[in-house]
Amino acid sequence: MVVVAALGLWAAGASDLPGGAFPRVVAAVVVMAVGGSVDVTGGAGFLAETHAELNVLPLSVSLVGALVTAFGFLRPLRHRAIARPRELVARTVRMAVLWIAGLLALALVARHTFEIGLGDSPISEIPGLLDASPTVGFRTDVPATLVFGVLWLLGVLVLALLVSRRAPLPARLVRFQGSVRPAAFAMVVLLLACVVIALAVGLVVAATRDRPAETFAVILLGLPNLAWLALTLGLGASWEGQVEGPFGLPMPRVLDQVLRTPETSTLSVGTLADHDSRAVWLVVVAAVLLIAAAFVMAVRSPARTRSWQHAVHMAVALALTVLMICLTVRVSAHFGLSLLGIGDLDGGLSGEVSLRPHLWQALGMAVLWGLATGFLGSLMASRVRRRGDVDELRHQGSPSAET
Repeated sequence: MVVVAALGLWAAGASDLPGGAFPRVVAAVVVMAVGGSVDVTGGAGFLAETHAELNVLPLSVSLVGALVTAFGFLRPLRHRAIARPRELVARTVRMAVLWIAGLLALALVARHTFEIGLGDSPISEIPGLLDASPTVGFRTDVPATLVFGVLWLLGVLVLALLVSRRAPLPARLVRFQGSVRPAAFAMVVLLLACVVIALAVGLVVAATRDRPAETFAVILLGLPNLAWLALTLGLGASWEGQVEGPFGLPMPRVLDQVLRTPETSTLSVGTLADHDSRAVWLVVVAAVLLIAAAFVMAVRSPARTRSWQHAVHMAVALALTVLMICLTVRVSAHFGLSLLGIGDLDGGLSGEVSLRPHLWQALGMAVLWGLATGFLGSLMASRVRRRGDVDELRHQGSPSAET
């Protein structure tokens, strides 16, 4: 996670930050990637006040960390049929102790203060005369970071156990794996497929357009943010947001055009198509990916599962996946500088970026798509020999079954 964050920030030009701030910013990005809390503060004595807010998850860093963590947790268990609860708890505790130690070290490093230049305006001379230069800085809320970091780790480990077919479960939970694991695996495949497609598009953009470094910065820091946002848009969901000032989201130009308006704008396939007609392909891509995910889920499910059950499982799994996307992709960032408590000092020094989902609409569309594609995927898989058929026949013909 540190390597990915460092490469992404380096591509974004953060290595030129003054005062040796680069490693501290890298630590802050990793802390944010696991849900940690980074507070932005600032001021200039009695003369000026800076107010800032930053809530965004660099999901490229989060995704890499989740994949590596899950692999390290599952690898020693891959040849086991059943795991004892105590063994799983002990392994989780060992990983949590190491995780907390590393996260604590990053949280203590992730703090820095920058001075703000006021340009060539006459106001810029006042802070120097009063020895009160405006500053803005960031620091980690250590207790909150440790709590959310541990919750992130536990979530990754639970999801890893749900997704992996080879991962052993406690004996009491084995009966649930036929209904939960195929759906969980299908959703992970769906999310990763979106990221792979977005990665291919990003590499093409980097190779064919100017400023490839900025494109690689987006890939290394926020590629899943864009990929999963596009998935929800393809489902028919809409978001609302706004971009003001010199700051912006790591996004394609068409998104910036839709959101950079005086008032809050609605982001949907329709509003994107007003600027670029190719946006309608988001619906086609989402439909193809969902049908493929539903087919994968049906193939991995027990043969006795009925079509309506596939539809329900797909609807519930997709709704939970869209809920996760809505909670992790949303963005809220604001920075402002006021002089003697009077408004923002110069519009060029303040900015706001926001992106919020229409949550209930997104969940409703996810349920409808899940029901339709789950039923269709079941029909497509009905003529495919499933592993459930073979396993059931073997079980019925084995000596233990006869006994």
